[in-house]
Amino acid sequence: MADAEDVRRIALSLDGVREIESDGFDFRVGGQGFVWSYPEREPGRRRVIRTDIAVLYVGDEAEKQALVLGEPELFFSTPSYDSFPLVMVRLERVTVERLEELVTDAWRMRCER
Repeated sequence: MADAEDVRRIALSLDGVREIESDGFDFRVGGQGFVWSYPEREPGRRRVIRTDIAVLYVGDEAEKQALVLGEPELFFSTPSYDSFPLVMVRLERVTVERLEELVTDAWRMRCER
């Protein structure tokens, strides 16, 4: 089981990463976000920053669909993210080792763009 501190530790261990001031966590490389806290929005309610859910950059729609369809207990998306190569991961359901792989992959893809 991973948590927000694991996200922070992993992200800050990568080259060129900057943490943006946030109510949760928000990490960028080269000015581009690669992992941040999920800003949950429900109609008629204020936005809530969820530090138990991380938003990850995954590069493209194919990878997004593979994760969401292949492991729906771990990954999900919402209509507001439909046109973006991003997935949400439930931190309480992911191992620290897998989280490290996911965050590192997101960072690497942002570095390459």
